[in-house]
Amino acid sequence: MNWRLSRLDRFALVSNSDCHSFWPWRIGREANVFELERMSYREVVDAVCSKDPTRFKFPAYGKYHWTGHRKCNVSLSPQEAQKFGGMCPVCRRKLTKGVEQRVEELADRPADFKPDNTPGFMRLLPLSEIIATVLGSVSPSTQAVWKIYNLLAGKFGDEYTVLIDASKDALAEVVDVAIADAVLRVRTGSFRVVPGYDGVYGKLVLGVADPAEVPRRGSVQQLNLADFW
Repeated sequence: MNWRLSRLDRFALVSNSDCHSFWPWRIGREANVFELERMSYREVVDAVCSKDPTRFKFPAYGKYHWTGHRKCNVSLSPQEAQKFGGMCPVCRRKLTKGVEQRVEELADRPADFKPDNTPGFMRLLPLSEIIATVLGSVSPSTQAVWKIYNLLAGKFGDEYTVLIDASKDALAEVVDVAIADAVLRVRTGSFRVVPGYDGVYGKLVLGVADPAEVPRRGSVQQLNLADFW
């Protein structure tokens, strides 16, 4: 999304996690990945400042991308939100504007634009959420999820090694093959995410979309001129 704003071209984009969440698995969910011959301060700084795509990239995990209204279970793309004049089609209150819509308002480039010689990003999701999706857990906080998470982290050393480097065969030696397969599907981009909105986290979908996973909409009322004043 940042690539769509030409005014940001002179900056090297990095991805760093916030630490205000009380859930430990939220810490470090955003990070920077380096492929360096020698791990040193100067090598890291040079990779970032030169924006070298062969040495530097980062995982991407969107949170509240779409516009919506949590109380009414309404989630809208920027285009849909504009059709409703920025108002919730159920209760007529103002929608909470999502990141994607704000980017759309500021962008001076098309959605598929990528500058030359720019570090890319890796589409990864937190390991705990991948496990929770396979198990059908409502939350990544369950003991069943963390039992499997700790097995993988203990075997491979850390979460990113599991997500990026471990082979399917190696994963399957530690956990059920369904979880190993899910990790590989996320690594290769064979998944989709129901976008988050208005404080509601996005949800990972690995198979056929479950209607329960898609934000519902209440009884949509017909718009009138007052909605656009």
